[in-house]
Amino acid sequence: MEEKRTRQPRHGIRLWAVVFWLALWQVAAMCIKQEILLVSPVLAVGRLAQLALTPGFWGSIGFSLLRIASGFLLGLGFGVGLAVCSALWVRVRELLAPFMQTAKSIPVASFIILCLVWISSRNLSVFIAFLMVLPVIYTNTLEGIGNMDKGLQDMARVFGVPAARRVAYIYTSQVMPYIKSGCKISLGICWKAGIAAEVIGIPSGSIGEKLYQSKIFLDMPDLFAWTIVIVTISVLFEKLVLRLMEWGVYAMEHR
Repeated sequence: MEEKRTRQPRHGIRLWAVVFWLALWQVAAMCIKQEILLVSPVLAVGRLAQLALTPGFWGSIGFSLLRIASGFLLGLGFGVGLAVCSALWVRVRELLAPFMQTAKSIPVASFIILCLVWISSRNLSVFIAFLMVLPVIYTNTLEGIGNMDKGLQDMARVFGVPAARRVAYIYTSQVMPYIKSGCKISLGICWKAGIAAEVIGIPSGSIGEKLYQSKIFLDMPDLFAWTIVIVTISVLFEKLVLRLMEWGVYAMEHR
């Protein structure tokens, strides 16, 4: 008998699922009937539209986006670089093992409070995002390097393939899926940790400061509006980074 073709499941956010959760949110708000506890999505989006017309709104987004994105890029660069060094020299891997395990184990709040002693609150989110991203990227990249096809590497050496071509066509293609997986995990983590650092450090002009003020004054429409902003920026930033990585790999393989 002819085998039935199985349709591969499509991953990602589906519109019907978004509509379902928004409807559930709306029903819950209508049942509670207390805006101080739970505002409706209509009210939250309306407040977001009002905030978008104020100059401070975009300034806060730029403040937090610049710092958290910088922390992510630093974590990505150092994570990949240290993983390559660890793959080449076992002593480096042994030296970094305790630090990476500690970075993965210590609660984010502890990191933030400790770092506030040494780092200005304006730049705290950069360092916290960096610390959250570094061990994830390092671990995934190191695993990818360890799982590379040794046969392809030996064949490339036998035929005298230049190092640049080996990096582009062999190493990058085999390790990149692991780096991409690490980015998917760490992108969400770095945004949550970065905003948490801003809420605790309360740097002036940040999204975290707006969240803290909303909590102090029990301004639930503002709180939900800024939460929508954080989720939206996080999703868009993730899609942008992953798309740029795909373009980079394509450019290396077809140059």
